[in-house]
Amino acid sequence: MPDTILPTELVDLARKVVEANRRAGRTVAVAESCTGGLVAAALTEIPGSSDIFEAGFVTYSNEMKQQLLKVSEDVLHTFGAVSVAVAWAMARGALEHTQADIAVAITGVAGPGGGSENKPVGTVVFARAEKGAPEDHAIADTRHFENNGRGGVRLQAALCALELLLPEASAP
Repeated sequence: MPDTILPTELVDLARKVVEANRRAGRTVAVAESCTGGLVAAALTEIPGSSDIFEAGFVTYSNEMKQQLLKVSEDVLHTFGAVSVAVAWAMARGALEHTQADIAVAITGVAGPGGGSENKPVGTVVFARAEKGAPEDHAIADTRHFENNGRGGVRLQAALCALELLLPEASAP
């Protein structure tokens, strides 16, 4: 049986994230929706990830986004779960409920259903928040990945989220 069931490219990038954050002395947290814990799974696949990985929240429903990450019901209602506002609130919530230095949030439409004209399958929103950084220093962006199946969208989203956890990361 293989040592991991995760795609090699995901594990390799997670290893890079763990090593880079260890060198930088930073801890990380993730708040995931459409990736369903894939980013956390990739990070914890790496031996020694406990040095940098603080916590992972899988908040698939709007109710859990509200309860666990304190995303405002007004924000969810006004902008929808797949929005920069919600991703940013998720990232901030992950920071506020952990001791992590940096948090990344992912929310999107993995498919095959659930898409709309404005937010088709493959639409994924990311946000990164850092402890002590001013709110106007937020990194948030919407990506439109190829609709190559639910697993393909989730993998692309997880890779993008891991990139945002690198110390030198900028907008996706």
